[in-house]
Amino acid sequence: MIRLEQVKEARQQIADVVRVTPLLNSEQLSLRCGNDIYLKAEHLQKTGSFKIRGATNKVKQAVSAGAAYVTAASSGNHGQAVAYIAQRLGIPATIVVPEDAAQCKIDAIRSYRGAVEKYGYTSAERLPRAKELAASENGVYIPPYDDPSIMAGQGTIGLEILEQLSDVDAIIVPIGGGGLISGILTAVKESRPKVRVIGVEPALANDT
Repeated sequence: MIRLEQVKEARQQIADVVRVTPLLNSEQLSLRCGNDIYLKAEHLQKTGSFKIRGATNKVKQAVSAGAAYVTAASSGNHGQAVAYIAQRLGIPATIVVPEDAAQCKIDAIRSYRGAVEKYGYTSAERLPRAKELAASENGVYIPPYDDPSIMAGQGTIGLEILEQLSDVDAIIVPIGGGGLISGILTAVKESRPKVRVIGVEPALANDT
């Protein structure tokens, strides 16, 4: 479990890397929904997604504790984020991707000087391999979502939304692994409990 204080600490930790992204009003969605709908423009982050928030927080903490090498298991955004922040901090990173990973994803990781290892086809195969690589090199494995530091980093989005839209009624959050909504939920509910936080997921992957 994380608390609001950890999210605030994460915000300070990642401020030199992570952008405060704008809230963009969508006229079409607002008209269709009969409400004012805003989109948090996380695609404007370096590496193109919110994943840079949690990755930066976790990798910075690992380096502060003496880590000289990090690994991750990811077919996309998390891997790019870990490779980017590792490069920025001057340490090597290895990203374990599936055998059938898209070449554009691999190229993006390598553009941040991350080493790429193809291994298996499922997360159940990739995660143990990334942990094994970290252990063999006295490195640190950086989880994609199930880690307090990752959740706290993602939760900084919630703090920004509350400051950018003072009369927000509800925040709709996509759920994959759960790190994003865990962080945002903590930031929002401990700051303004009356704001609703609603998680959404694909109908064909409704495992939350």
